[in-house]
Amino acid sequence: MKDPVVDKIQNHPKYLELKSKRNRFGWLLIILMMVVYYGYIALIAFNKPFLAQRIGEGVTSLGVPIGLGIILFTILITAIYVHRANSEFDELTAAILKDVSK
Repeated sequence: MKDPVVDKIQNHPKYLELKSKRNRFGWLLIILMMVVYYGYIALIAFNKPFLAQRIGEGVTSLGVPIGLGIILFTILITAIYVHRANSEFDELTAAILKDVSK
């Protein structure tokens, strides 16, 4: 059995816009994360001497801040997604619900 409200939402132009924007943005973030993460793994696999370079006089190697940078990058892109979801995507969702509930 089909629900007429669901059909109305799925055929709404703003829903199609929301779905398209959300999917494109999600894929962009996935690609960025994969490039950063697998780039780091590739450095570990193919250029260990680069990551093993010491920073200053201590024992910390270059790989540690780069790894920390990847963690911070992950937090950053998560925050960017949450911000966009809470603003643009939520506004579109509210507009869809307003139009459908009429």
